[in-house]
Amino acid sequence: MDWFSTLSLALGTAWTSGINLYATVTVLGLLQKFGAASLPGGLEVLDNWWIIGVAGFLYLIEFFADKIPYVDSVWDVIHTFIRVPAGAIVAYAATNEMDGSLSVIATLLGGGLAFSSHGTKAALRAGANLSPEPVSNWVLSIVEDIIAFVGAMLAVFAPVLIAIVLVFFAIFFVWFAPKVFRAVRKLLGGIRALFAGENYKEVARKAS
Repeated sequence: MDWFSTLSLALGTAWTSGINLYATVTVLGLLQKFGAASLPGGLEVLDNWWIIGVAGFLYLIEFFADKIPYVDSVWDVIHTFIRVPAGAIVAYAATNEMDGSLSVIATLLGGGLAFSSHGTKAALRAGANLSPEPVSNWVLSIVEDIIAFVGAMLAVFAPVLIAIVLVFFAIFFVWFAPKVFRAVRKLLGGIRALFAGENYKEVARKAS
């Protein structure tokens, strides 16, 4: 891969890792395993069946957990400490054979993209959990899965297209960021309420 394709793959898969890390790793691993793509740098290790199997199993768990109101928000809080650093690691692994300074920049950007996509996902979920019906959780979850799978494929096969997607997402996130931080505050307040036996919706509304 040339430098642009490698960088687009690194940042694109870091971004999708913030949405669904396990789907991203599963897609990359299967593409490498069956020879559909030749992943750059350290990402080539993802073709190991153990890695693919563990990622696929965790994806199945997330598939169901992500569709249960409130459980999905707790899952997102826990995965703040998993998806964000994993996004940075994916970006580093993809670029670790490039110039050192470029690899560091890619790692920092990858972590930032993973944080922004994860934060957007968590904010949308926190809002959905305050709605009176559960359908929105299912819809959001399925859309997120599709974005993660399609985004990972685009990162591998369509570097220019995924770069355009990332630019538009960055512009969107600048506008959406205040809502993300407010939603995270609601989310944390609601989770404290759950553990304290209080009403999630009432505490979340007070935090808004």
